[in-house]
Amino acid sequence: MYRKILVGTDGSRTAAKAVERSVEVARSSGAALTILSAGRPDKAGAAVEAAAAAHAGSGVTIDTLVVDADAVAALVDTARSGGYDLMVMGNRGMTGVSRFLRLGSVPNKVTHQLPCSMLIVKTT
Repeated sequence: MYRKILVGTDGSRTAAKAVERSVEVARSSGAALTILSAGRPDKAGAAVEAAAAAHAGSGVTIDTLVVDADAVAALVDTARSGGYDLMVMGNRGMTGVSRFLRLGSVPNKVTHQLPCSMLIVKTT
């Protein structure tokens, strides 16, 4: 089914739900999982390491990746260059009234450029 799965995180509670679902899918399909965070290496590194540590006993091969770039560009470029079969993302991480009106801006932008399948996890 899937061989390589990519999931993005910013360390938030909503992103943790997407990471959790990506671990479940990876486990059920025997896929390897990469947890990516985009941004400053100190903050992004802490986010991916925490997410990987939370699922260390899952039986899934988990790699981490930090990209010092815009989240949309980092996710799409990594999906393209890494040959990923599936990307998992939360539906939105926004706060306030706008989160009820539309898909979050990062998932929305990624869907238009992504070269692989995408699983959008309802996180809110």
